[in-house]
Amino acid sequence: MHEKRLKGETKKMNNNQNPKQCVNCERTIDQVPLIPVEHRDGQAYICPQCLPVLIHKPQMLIGKLAGAEHLGGHQH
Repeated sequence: MHEKRLKGETKKMNNNQNPKQCVNCERTIDQVPLIPVEHRDGQAYICPQCLPVLIHKPQMLIGKLAGAEHLGGHQH
């Protein structure tokens, strides 16, 4: 097992374990509710607080979410 630090918390996880976490803020399902997002490389998760980033400023997810560079933000 190895330890992973998440904003001041230490979590022990198995090396082969991939926790569900927000693609933007990286908080885990143990910390916040997560919404599944289907995309070209499979499934990612985003928390309710970061959902506006996906909707309005998806360019902020470039490098975090595959294909984010092709998304246009919603304009009011």
